[in-house]
Amino acid sequence: MSDASALALVRLMQLVSPALPVGAYTYSQGLEWAVESGRIHDETTAGAWIEDLMQHGIGRFEAPLVALSMTHWSNANTTEIGRLNADFLASRESAELRAETVQMGFSLTRLLADLRDPGLETLRADLARLPEISFPIVWSGLAAAWRIDRYTAVCGYLWAWAENQVMAALKAVPLGQAAGQRLLATLGQAAPGIAEAA
Repeated sequence: MSDASALALVRLMQLVSPALPVGAYTYSQGLEWAVESGRIHDETTAGAWIEDLMQHGIGRFEAPLVALSMTHWSNANTTEIGRLNADFLASRESAELRAETVQMGFSLTRLLADLRDPGLETLRADLARLPEISFPIVWSGLAAAWRIDRYTAVCGYLWAWAENQVMAALKAVPLGQAAGQRLLATLGQAAPGIAEAA
């Protein structure tokens, strides 16, 4: 593995880390409601809920958006980035989901300055032109700026989302840590195929 490939891998781990200060851990994207309503009540129902949402929701819209956005970021096509950002914001089904992505996008944009990486100045300037920024648009811009392979980045994006959902399930159902690892193993196995389709 080359130094550039190793650095891209390390940067991807940074982007998918639960320590990324964007507040993702505070959002369950409906999972807590599903627990309260009785739809999710054990490991099996939690796994089915998360995998269905990853396959049919995140995998069919958000993951392709990340892949396409990375291409446009790499080609400096800020017009298309602006359009994709507006499309994603308009797609949020509720005010809460819209506020979630805007808050996370704002937090990740703020982190760009805190990283003190001169290689991110163009990205920061392009993001400053958008009135509100969705999380996947900022995330894909950072992945492109750090030269992370598009397919690998989408796998990572799906993993980070799935891990956040499993963490929410561990608390809300509740589930044990071993159950959480079993869920992550299953979701991790599904992520490459979803990323490839995206």
